[in-house]
This record gives sequence, structure tokens and C-alpha cells, in this order.
Amino acid sequence: MNWGSYASFVVFALILIAIPGADFAVTVRSTLAGGLRQGQWSAAGIATSNVVQGLLAVAGLGAVIVHIEPLFQAVKWAGIGYLLYLAAQSFRSAWRGEYASLGGTASGAAGSAWTGWRQGFLSNITNPKVLVFYLAVLPQFLGSGTPVVVLLAFALTHAALGLLYSLLVVAGLHRVRGVLRRRRVRRAMDVATGTALTAFGARLAAENV
Repeated sequence: MNWGSYASFVVFALILIAIPGADFAVTVRSTLAGGLRQGQWSAAGIATSNVVQGLLAVAGLGAVIVHIEPLFQAVKWAGIGYLLYLAAQSFRSAWRGEYASLGGTASGAAGSAWTGWRQGFLSNITNPKVLVFYLAVLPQFLGSGTPVVVLLAFALTHAALGLLYSLLVVAGLHRVRGVLRRRRVRRAMDVATGTALTAFGARLAAENV
């Protein structure tokens, strides 16, 4: 492995991850809706999806999906639909203004974990830009004939960095939960999150990925 290229990739990946996108909006929404546990599992779902898409790219299946136009478009529009679905849930929550405690309950812990993981995984796995990232960006840091284990190391590094960033976002939201318990603040956050998710979905629909 060329450690200089690896270091450059890490810096590049950190910059991209730090730019708020659909994953950020989904993580925020999941944390606001279900508390710390659900937010953490949403982050885990996103990371799981990154690992899956990284493996697809390394195995060569990612290139197949990208080049089969009907399949690629189906994945793209499924992702757009899911982002808009989450946006609609945020707007509905803001409209109703009925909020449970951010701390969650023991009886609802398992459900919150599954809900968070599912939302994170589905929102990311149906985002074709993630797969395109692995297929288009990784070769810029790697030469031809790079061993599969090195490709895998780069892909898993991106997933790990994304997970760390998402967990930091969730922890930050948890630290200010006293402010977020206020009904007016929660409604404003729901509107902002719903607007962001709608914008990301619209941008993805308009882009020729």
C-alpha cells in the first residue's frame, strides 16, 4: 500500500464526509425522532450500507449496476422516493407537534434500534452517488492492478470515517437534548430536516449521476 496515497484519500474522504448531505439529514432526523439509541443505530445502518457498496465496487458488481441504465435508475428513484418519504414524516411530525422524550424507553429500545438502522441503511443503499464515489474516486488514489485487499482497505476506511462522524453528530445532539426537548425547537428542527431531505431528493433527481 502507498501510504502517501492512503493519507491523501483519508483527508479527501474526511472533507466529503464533513459536508452535510442526505446521510447527515437522516441521522439528525432519526436522533430527533427516537433519541440517542436510534440515532446511533441510524449511523450504524449508514456505515453498513457503505461497507456493502464498497464490497460491490471491489467485486466489480458496482460497475455492472452503474452501467445497466434501467437498474441504476431504479435504485436512484427508489432513493429519491425514500428521502421524500422521510421528509414527509418530518413535516407531519412538525405539524402535529407531539413529541416523546428524547431519552427513549427500555420497552421501545429494540424497535428504536431497528428503525434507526433501517432508515440509515435504506437511505444510503439507494443513493447511487455512494456507489459512483467508490467507482470514480478510488481509482484516483490507486494504480492499475491494485490488490483487492488494498481496495477493500480504502473502502472500509471511508465507511469507518463516516460512522465516526455520524456518531459525533448524534452525541452532539444528545448533549443539547435539554434545548431539543422544547416543543418549538423540535418543530423548527423537523421543518429544517424535512426541507433538507426534500432538497437532497430534488437535487438527486435533477442530477445526471
